[in-house]
Amino acid sequence: MPSPSGPALRLGIAGLGTVGIGVVKIVQRHAELLQARCGRPIVITAVSARDRQKARDADLSAYAWETDPVALARREDVDLFIELMGGHEGPAKAATEAALAAGKDVVTANKALLAHHGQTLAETAEAAGRVIRFEAAVAGGIPVIKALTEGLAGNAMRRVMGVMNGTCNYILTRMETAGLPYDTVFEEARQLGYLEADPNLDVGGIDAGHKLSLLAAIAFGTRVSFDDVELEGIGRISIDDIRRAGDMGYKIKLLGVAQMTGRGLEQRMTPCLVPATSPLGQLQGGTNMVVLEGDSVGQIVLRGPGAGEGPTASAVMGDVLDIARGLRLPTFGQPAQTLAAPVAAKANSPASYYLRMELMDKPGALAKVATVLGESGVSISRMRQYGHESASAPVLIVTHKTTRDAIDHAIGQMGSTGVVLGDPVAIRIEEV
Repeated sequence: MPSPSGPALRLGIAGLGTVGIGVVKIVQRHAELLQARCGRPIVITAVSARDRQKARDADLSAYAWETDPVALARREDVDLFIELMGGHEGPAKAATEAALAAGKDVVTANKALLAHHGQTLAETAEAAGRVIRFEAAVAGGIPVIKALTEGLAGNAMRRVMGVMNGTCNYILTRMETAGLPYDTVFEEARQLGYLEADPNLDVGGIDAGHKLSLLAAIAFGTRVSFDDVELEGIGRISIDDIRRAGDMGYKIKLLGVAQMTGRGLEQRMTPCLVPATSPLGQLQGGTNMVVLEGDSVGQIVLRGPGAGEGPTASAVMGDVLDIARGLRLPTFGQPAQTLAAPVAAKANSPASYYLRMELMDKPGALAKVATVLGESGVSISRMRQYGHESASAPVLIVTHKTTRDAIDHAIGQMGSTGVVLGDPVAIRIEEV
């Protein structure tokens, strides 16, 4: 550990939004505490943002100002470049590359940047003897990157899963508790400022998919492969699905799952049913949860705030202090050159499925559906039929373990029965 009189670690912060200002506040508020914990002063020397005149909830007068983040990254009085601008191209990428080229370490909260360019940036950093840390990029204040790269480094990881987008979890739990349809809660979330400028980043699963791809790279020693993540958002989840799933003892979550199989690496960010009594099933509001499963440790559950000024800035500062202490690890837990190119595998591991369909009120309708399922290799575990509404009735089926291919084949044959109205809904049930 550096001596108490070690040289100051000089920070340059690019991006003064919610998280950037949160970092400034921590450095200003806890200067003595930070120095005591890492053995050297932590100071901010320069900052950068697009609008210098914008009112911000912190005193920035003591810091040099750069309008161009690339110029900030190259400053001689900056040792550690903190990238909090966002976006996987443009200024964020250019400034990060400039910082590495100038011999500086990088801390970032930018999951999109690393999901798209993580391998190249990691190789660049490691070739130059620099480090890139990104705890704040995944699950806000939850120290999941540190858990995987350090605490669980002695494990062969079996599975990584979790709820990694607080906005989606807010929408789903709000639909459930208030009995409101998706469109109403979506608009409510927009009014509250919970959604990204492009809402599909949230509700389409893209933001959470970025995070999952980063965790999978660390957990399974592979190159980041965001393009191989199977994405399905929550836009098709109805209030009926939430109610009916609840009747069967389940909750619906936008769940990320990554696991290495004999066919290759499965990565999916899709709506799933989880047992209502499980930790994931009990997760409410904007909270995140990540479940890590290793061969020696078993199952670890990490729960906490997935966004916000304080939690995300806390994660940034955890990385800053590690660098100040001299802890230097490869970006993804092992040298980037040793990461394997993953073989992408369609998520087809056996699982039970929830099926909801509307059946015409005709004799033998259920028998026809059961026949189609049986001929597709799908066995029924439980079934529930609700009261008739006009000439049709909703039916719920929980299957025994089967594959998505078998479910899709069965759904494809449902139209030929003459008794199924509309498109059946199929949602995977994940064991947790």
